[in-house]
Amino acid sequence: MKLVIVTGMSGAGKSSTLKMLEDLGYFCIDNLPAPLIEKFAELFVGQISENPGGELGKVAIGVDARTGLVSLRKPLEDLKAQGIAYEIFFLDAEDSVLVKRFKETRRAHPLAMGGRIEDGIAEERKQLDYLRKNATYILDTSHMLIRDLKKEINDIYAANKNYGNLYLSILSFGFKYGIPVDADLVFDVRFLPNPFYIEELKNDTGKDKSVHDYVMSFEEAHVFLSKLQDMIRFLIPNYVKEGKNQLVIAIGCTGGKHRSVCLAEELYNGLSGSEEYGIRIEHRDIDKDTIRQKLR
Repeated sequence: MKLVIVTGMSGAGKSSTLKMLEDLGYFCIDNLPAPLIEKFAELFVGQISENPGGELGKVAIGVDARTGLVSLRKPLEDLKAQGIAYEIFFLDAEDSVLVKRFKETRRAHPLAMGGRIEDGIAEERKQLDYLRKNATYILDTSHMLIRDLKKEINDIYAANKNYGNLYLSILSFGFKYGIPVDADLVFDVRFLPNPFYIEELKNDTGKDKSVHDYVMSFEEAHVFLSKLQDMIRFLIPNYVKEGKNQLVIAIGCTGGKHRSVCLAEELYNGLSGSEEYGIRIEHRDIDKDTIRQKLR
């Protein structure tokens, strides 16, 4: 028996999450009014008791601003008092990302009341405070693609990995294109020899074996990587303890094509496989030199 409350900020990916859970065999209901949640849960438990192997073995209920968030606290507290177990899966995103998504889809924010999207987002954060504080999982989708979200859903609800509400983004970049504004930790790997100045490596990237072997042929690269992984593994449980749910680790070189890409890939491989956090990798500037050359 599994009951999941899927909630979070409007525009953070709730509808997509419900579709993915449906593909995993969950019976999904979206926008169920708050007063009906407790009644449905009771029906759910009764159905399970009568038919343990039935189609209602796994249920996900979508809850958002349309549901009546202010009135949701009591039904959830009543469920807990009755011993009905449930999980809260909370989807979040940065305000700037949410505004952009609403503008791109030309949809009105449900709490904007015809006014500014930013005001609706601020009000929704207030109303969602209780759910966020009591969430089983918090997933920040600010920098996720649909495939990244799907992987996290599968890891948690298909592979049963137990993440500590922290999602790591490993990001390579080029300093000449600017430091990523959302980076929490920034590391400069320009102390390593630059493959750009080797003719046979110039047009390859850090994802190619030729560049990888060159960069990792230097002892300094291995020492840097070892110390970096040790530090991040030390930081992760402390960030989780402080309630941080998104950590962007940016690794930069001059153009974001060779050294930073190679070391970002190495770091991603070294940190992957843990159940303490989710992880993704992105190479922001890997193709920019090529694009600029074509435009000339």
